Amino acid sequence: MAAKEILVVDDEIGIRELLSEILFDEGYHVTVAENAAQARDFRKKLAPDLVLLDIWMPDTDGVTLLKEWVSEGLLTMPVIMMSGHGTIETAVEATRIGAVDFMEKPVALQKLLDTVAKAIRQGAPHLRPPVHGEAADTAPQFFLPLDLPLREARDYFDTLYFNHHMQKENGNMVRVAQNVGLERTHLYRKLKQLNIKFAKKLPEND
Repeated sequence: MAAKEILVVDDEIGIRELLSEILFDEGYHVTVAENAAQARDFRKKLAPDLVLLDIWMPDTDGVTLLKEWVSEGLLTMPVIMMSGHGTIETAVEATRIGAVDFMEKPVALQKLLDTVAKAIRQGAPHLRPPVHGEAADTAPQFFLPLDLPLREARDYFDTLYFNHHMQKENGNMVRVAQNVGLERTHLYRKLKQLNIKFAKKLPEND
């Protein structure tokens, strides 16, 4: 079986080299790009099996590049977004656009390998069919792929669900717990299980 092709897009040479070495040692074939322009050129020539895409880059940010691939019909591979200072809002937006996952840098070794393997197994995001009467310029919506094992499909949905409510309530955990119908201790346990970042000390008064 041919090695899976992974494109690593990051403007930090240290991050590119580290990720490339780790993934190469795991048997992947890795190509690196230091900016969106190089990533565009590579994608026009070849569709990789996975893209690790940094959000904050000097020429074009990762979210904008992701939108370009969607609009041009080039998002035929799973994309994992990366950021050293990501926010819930950015993670939710990237997932809504079409990213399959989001990782904060620096990425722990096992977290990286598990997320990459899961994304490749999961494959490209699935575009939701247009709803009758929906405006033509409505942003594409992606969904919870049905080919995943049941446990992974549930975790995929739960991650989207809780990120949505945390963004909606600006991180106010009291209101999030009320909205989702969970006691706060149970909510914190669930978020930890899904590796969702949260702050217990955020203002919790209405």
